[in-house]
Amino acid sequence: MRASVYTSGLFVFRIASMSLARRIPLLVCLTFALTALPALAQRAVQGDLQSQMSAEQFKAAGLDKLNASELAALNDWLQGKVAKEAAVVVEQAKEAGRQEVIVKNRGFFDFGSKEPIESTIVGEFKGFSKGRVYTLANGQDWEQTDAASLAGVRKDAPKVKIKPGLVGVWYLQIEGYNTPAKVRRVK
Repeated sequence: MRASVYTSGLFVFRIASMSLARRIPLLVCLTFALTALPALAQRAVQGDLQSQMSAEQFKAAGLDKLNASELAALNDWLQGKVAKEAAVVVEQAKEAGRQEVIVKNRGFFDFGSKEPIESTIVGEFKGFSKGRVYTLANGQDWEQTDAASLAGVRKDAPKVKIKPGLVGVWYLQIEGYNTPAKVRRVK
């Protein structure tokens, strides 16, 4: 008993010491696994056709003409068909959830794809300045971390492109200007 408590405590400690970028996919997978266990424990369809249909429906479908082995074969086929369709739906839901997490967390550390992020700045852009936070129309907030400057520039809702660099670094560039600023996502 004592070893299992130590092991589970070590597991929790290892998760807590992981970086956020590593914890998110692990937590998503753990959530899917825990929610899928009760569904996997049940049969795809509870009972057979006789218990699912009223006597009138069973007779109207012509199923009363089947012998016991034919009815059992039909029930088995139906169970397999429903289980297969359920597995496809579960897989699609997992992929949709994974894609949502990737899009939502893109730009944090080295999370998501390496494609540039394109959006517009909300409000007026007044040049680059270290520590300034730029809010984008897609809901993301990026803070400038270097001393790059673009003095004297005033644009209302300019288009921006944020490109990934090496080692999780991102660069924000205003359309029409060649000067990039090193940024990090804060929201």
